[in-house]
Amino acid sequence: MLTDETWARVEPLMPSASIRGGRPFADRRQVVEAIIWQYRTGVPWRDLPAQFGPWQTVWKRHARFSSDGTWDKIHAALLRMRTPQD
Repeated sequence: MLTDETWARVEPLMPSASIRGGRPFADRRQVVEAIIWQYRTGVPWRDLPAQFGPWQTVWKRHARFSSDGTWDKIHAALLRMRTPQD
């Protein structure tokens, strides 16, 4: 779903795993694509296709990125990168 060019812009803005340790993040691109897919289709989180991994992981990452401002930061950065349309 995400082009390599788009992911190259988004990836550096994604948070890394917690400094406190714990389980490392699942493939971040896969998680972001799962979130995009869920929003595009409107299906319940638990109906995400298995190719995206456990729906709980995707939902938790989305909730975390919403509460910690990650999505806001990514949105603002992508708007700044956007080239003006003539």
